[in-house]
Amino acid sequence: MPVTAPPPSRGWFAQLLLRLHFTAGLFVGPFVLVAALSGAVYAVAPTVEQGVYRQELTAPSSAPALPLADQVAAAERYVARHHPDDTVAEVRPAPTPGTTTRVMFTEEGLLESQTRAVFVDPGDAAVRGDLPVYGTSGSLPFRTWISTVHRSLFLGDVGRLYSETAASWLGIVSLAGIGLWAFRIRRARRKRDLVLPDNRATGYRRTFSWHAATGAWVLLGALFLSATGITWSHFAGDNVSALRSTLSWQAPTVDTALDGSSATSGGEHAGHHGGGSMPMGSPTTTPEQFDEVLAVARDSGVRAAEVRIRPPAAADTAWTVEEIKLSWPVAMNAVAVDPGTMTAVSRVTWADYPLMAKAAKLGINTHMGALFGLANQVVLLLAALGIAAMVVFGYLMWWQRRPTGARAGRAPAAGALARAPWWGIAAVVVAAVGLALLLPVVGVTLLGFLLVDALVTTFRRRAR
Repeated sequence: MPVTAPPPSRGWFAQLLLRLHFTAGLFVGPFVLVAALSGAVYAVAPTVEQGVYRQELTAPSSAPALPLADQVAAAERYVARHHPDDTVAEVRPAPTPGTTTRVMFTEEGLLESQTRAVFVDPGDAAVRGDLPVYGTSGSLPFRTWISTVHRSLFLGDVGRLYSETAASWLGIVSLAGIGLWAFRIRRARRKRDLVLPDNRATGYRRTFSWHAATGAWVLLGALFLSATGITWSHFAGDNVSALRSTLSWQAPTVDTALDGSSATSGGEHAGHHGGGSMPMGSPTTTPEQFDEVLAVARDSGVRAAEVRIRPPAAADTAWTVEEIKLSWPVAMNAVAVDPGTMTAVSRVTWADYPLMAKAAKLGINTHMGALFGLANQVVLLLAALGIAAMVVFGYLMWWQRRPTGARAGRAPAAGALARAPWWGIAAVVVAAVGLALLLPVVGVTLLGFLLVDALVTTFRRRAR
């Protein structure tokens, strides 16, 4: 009885996933590796800062806290001596006993969203030092430096393409990898080999088992970091913001206008990676107003200890008091206060946030290692190191697959789409176009991958 040959389309999808996983991993691996290693350091940076900047962050005095007016006045006297051109932009009262109040000043020469913070002991108004701080998270110089490496390699907008490439492709390569992992389920003789490395194997097979097992454990973390990282990117981030705006998924903000026009405080990404800007203090701002404005905000629903108080940017705009508690449970209430009447004129609560805006905020806080404290940072550290290890294992596998005497490893067989049914080709094209529209860097790099792959394949065929 003649044996029926399998249809030529069988196995095309697994072959396509393998080719995609290999080719994309080969090209974007260096970007992902740098992002993962810098991200691992960034994950534990908040804890590191507590030790590095202990002088500025701790308040030795055990006396009851003085009024904010006294603390702001002490900071202004300090700035008049050391940074005379600075202007007060924001005050963050000490959130817990033993910590310092931050009186923050705008200063020429600092980064966007960066201010100079003067750290004041709330018990005796002694100045503990000053440092440049960045964004809503209040990053100090160490974390700011790591963040800039992670985000742009100190190359500005051009450098941001590296992190966008890494974030965009990390999720795609991870999904392709888990697809290949799923195909292995039926063939695996020992199911434990799907999630644990096989140390009995040697050479390529052993490296492969480590790569696959590590990927199974860090998959969810990789997808999460990819998705949340994309929201901070340049081109894809703009697309995500536009989509959320269209669907009314943006975080609400207080209206600070006092003349009937519309003016809002910083948005969801204000203070994160360069989002938003610091207001310039009004010339009529006095230290006593900080206490008065905070009292109004407390009566209007601002309850968290972690708050920032910002003077108006202009004479016809209001003061703002915002909760900035990034840890669980988060606190994001905000109030705009008219300095003339000392009344609240606009209010936003966490309940006002749309569901997707809440999800985005919680995702961002988790990505920064802030939502669940030290546990959050440890999980991020392990996930980042796992991603970096997968990249290294991937390149090692490529090297171990090289033919004897060859200078490079072999790529998986090409031609998967040529074997695919028409509906498979259509699905791949639709998915590729959709991803390219949402993630432009993916579209450009995917085109580059295809061109290089086609040239290499053509060259090798002619060489035979």
